[in-house]
Amino acid sequence: MTLTDPTTSTTTATSTTAPDLDAARAALRARLLADRVLIDLGSPGLYGRTGVFERVYTAVDAAAVNSQQDLDAEVLRFPPVEPLAAFERTDYIASFPDLAASISGFTGDDRTHRALLAARERGERWEGFLEPADLMLTPAVCHPVYGLVGDTIPQEGRFFDIVGDSFRREPSLDPMRLQAFHMHEFVHIGTPASAQQHRDGRIPVMRELLESFGLEIDVVPANDPFFGRVGQMLARNQVEQALKFEFVTPVYGDDHPTTAISSANLHEDHFGTSFGLRTADGEVAHSACIAFGLERITIALFAAHGTDVDAWPAPVRAALAL
Repeated sequence: MTLTDPTTSTTTATSTTAPDLDAARAALRARLLADRVLIDLGSPGLYGRTGVFERVYTAVDAAAVNSQQDLDAEVLRFPPVEPLAAFERTDYIASFPDLAASISGFTGDDRTHRALLAARERGERWEGFLEPADLMLTPAVCHPVYGLVGDTIPQEGRFFDIVGDSFRREPSLDPMRLQAFHMHEFVHIGTPASAQQHRDGRIPVMRELLESFGLEIDVVPANDPFFGRVGQMLARNQVEQALKFEFVTPVYGDDHPTTAISSANLHEDHFGTSFGLRTADGEVAHSACIAFGLERITIALFAAHGTDVDAWPAPVRAALAL
């Protein structure tokens, strides 16, 4: 089967040239920085967030939670790092090595420290003096849950409400593509039928919510950015099997590519096999998740309605309880 990642991607279009799209992205980024919605931290895809951003971001997250209340999901929150051993079980490094990032720390003695300082003084890179710390920056917030649920999943399955930090080493000046971001995921682990129902049954709910924000939404089959030649085959299979759907919106106008702001993903038995999860009847458990890209939705709202939140259309402010 194909690993489905809840990350959101940018869809492609042929009706615009790269310079046109780059200009549109640069204009939105400049507006968000000039109006003090985001703060440039000096590295592509890393931003500080101001009060106006947090006001909308918090409202988006609350609306997402309210839309999924009927799931009666267990609430779990995890740190932005995960043990290397747990990360290995997800097989993420095989599919997305270019997006992964590990944590390193200094474990040397005084002599090694002096050598580090000397290299630094010479203006050389000193990171080589650090050693891997057996920790990975978490690329998908649902990763830790699969190792915590036990070997047997009840026949009715289990639902989880998970939100947290994600990191993808994907520097970009496109304000819709961040290296550090948050996903709010609603994960189901159960039978093949219940996983399919969770994914498919949530799509209309998610679309209705996002459209209530005054966003133009389309739901399209999609694939993740698998790495290398083998990744191209995996991507084709993912689309052909309809494992991933993205909720896309024309952030940069109708003549530019649409951008994904949320997704609905069917993992099939990937995590069930990797983590030894079985249902009560002894079959390998399947899983699915729906994922709200909180920063992407928030920035899409600023792109659509402007940076003065109090001037947004009344129906949009009502949907977000602003």
